Amino acid sequence: MLFEVWAPDAGSAGLRLAGEPMPMEPDPDRPGWWTAEAEAADGDRYGFVLDDGPVRPDPRSRRQPDGPDGESAVVDHDAYTWRSDWAGRGLPGAVLYELHIGTYTDEGTFDAAAARLGHLAELGITHVSLMPVCPFPGVHGWGYEGVSLWAVHEPYGGPEGLKRFVDTAHGLGLAVVLDVVHNHLGPSGNYLPLFGPYFTETHHTPWGAAVNLDAPGSDEVRAFLLGSALAWLRDYRLDGLRLDAVHALADTRALTFLEELSAATDALAAELGRPLPLIAESDLCDPRTTTPREEGGLGLHAQWNDDFHHCLHTALTGETQGYYADFAAAPLAGLAKTMTSAFFHNGTYSSFRGRTHGRPVDPGRTAAHRFVGYAQTHDQIGNRALGDRLSASLSPGLLACAAALVLTGPFTPMLFMGEEWGARTPWQFFTDHTDPELAEAVRTGRRREFGAHGWAQEDIPDPQDPATRARSCLDWDEPRREPHARLLAWYRELIALRRALPDLGDPDLASVRTAYDDGARRLAVRRGDLRIAVNLDAKPAAIPLGNGRHRAGPGRVLAAWLPVDPPGPDGMLHLPAESCVVLADG
Repeated sequence: MLFEVWAPDAGSAGLRLAGEPMPMEPDPDRPGWWTAEAEAADGDRYGFVLDDGPVRPDPRSRRQPDGPDGESAVVDHDAYTWRSDWAGRGLPGAVLYELHIGTYTDEGTFDAAAARLGHLAELGITHVSLMPVCPFPGVHGWGYEGVSLWAVHEPYGGPEGLKRFVDTAHGLGLAVVLDVVHNHLGPSGNYLPLFGPYFTETHHTPWGAAVNLDAPGSDEVRAFLLGSALAWLRDYRLDGLRLDAVHALADTRALTFLEELSAATDALAAELGRPLPLIAESDLCDPRTTTPREEGGLGLHAQWNDDFHHCLHTALTGETQGYYADFAAAPLAGLAKTMTSAFFHNGTYSSFRGRTHGRPVDPGRTAAHRFVGYAQTHDQIGNRALGDRLSASLSPGLLACAAALVLTGPFTPMLFMGEEWGARTPWQFFTDHTDPELAEAVRTGRRREFGAHGWAQEDIPDPQDPATRARSCLDWDEPRREPHARLLAWYRELIALRRALPDLGDPDLASVRTAYDDGARRLAVRRGDLRIAVNLDAKPAAIPLGNGRHRAGPGRVLAAWLPVDPPGPDGMLHLPAESCVVLADG
């Protein structure tokens, strides 16, 4: 077996395999690389020694049995026998479900989560969007402080556990997308700087020195990230990647890393014969993120649409603090704008940023499924002081309205785990740092941050307290109780409608029509022969819809949260308070 490591500044390098030291030699064809041939089997422990220093884990480690600080282990990917013959599943027509392995069940493992995947298949989900699974310190955490970008968190079940999870999902017809973090690596257990210039002081990000995408040595760093991304798709048969905060990837090169990643992923998709979408998280409001490479874009396949979320959130809650201030003045007008133009900020002034922000989307050229729409995500819940979901403050009727707008809207819809039954469990920020100083810094920093916004610091959950993670685990008894069971049935009904009615999958943003009244808190959306109406107000509303497009008549009620009659001959819909309906013409 070939062991290799990139360490361009090292004067010497060695391999320690199963406790035995072995010398490594410079690779004559690849400057900065060191190699050694040795017999090894699946599970054998090893590490690298630079300049007679301590043993360090392999930067490209496929397994870290003892966590980020321990030695690496050999993984034989061919040893796993896949059960499911899987042809893949693309984004058009998809319904995503964001899932965190550590809190989807009390056990917090791949196998425990896999046992619950039947719930998602029955719900009508098509793609499970896993939050990061790379190794991080301790047992429990969000996963965004991973350090071994080719390995799998051992407490979740390690490489074999992830394969069993993906295999089970595919057997149920579910695709699996993985969240990967290329913009930073969590400080604890991060040994990459000892090996080479993986980071650069040329740029700074909220996490410190930037990942080196454009400074000297960046060719190898980019290859490291590309290789990691492709390995997830190839070795674990994953169906796509969600790319965390791509706006934080500082990259001034003419050919950007994201374009390279897009091209390499498309090539692998062609080789494997199945779609491999890349979904970006970006706050730039820039359509070039998903514009094809041949048209001058980055070539990613979809991007999260926070503008849609922010408009929907302010319409539902009335919140105005922080970045919600940009959307709170007329949230239904903003929601109507996003549903027809994708971005609210498309060259408009952002009071939160103090400047103009965004770029217009051409609705005639950009398919609606390239934007992911949602009412809740891990960020929008977990980054709140108490990790409270919408269900903590909204009535079941308003939760139903949110579901209707997400699941009948033009974008690729995404749910956050438990949303489908209005879970009352919070989803709070939790960590398990093994470094006491780092743990205290995170604890005090979070309390200081929210204290500055008026929260009593003692009310902010301690991220290091195991109870914080325990509170964040889903309660699987809830879906059998009211009002949760009724809301779950509503989500199932809406997803079934989306699957059955072509108008709800129409990718043409330019064909969406809206009418709204912010003062009366009501919104109507036309999608082909369908109309969706929501009344967010605490009193009944009369909503003028007019007659059907092809003939006069009352129309048909396809789904309604509360009993409602179709519009009368005058085209007036009488909708109960905090309620919604899906109608068909004629």
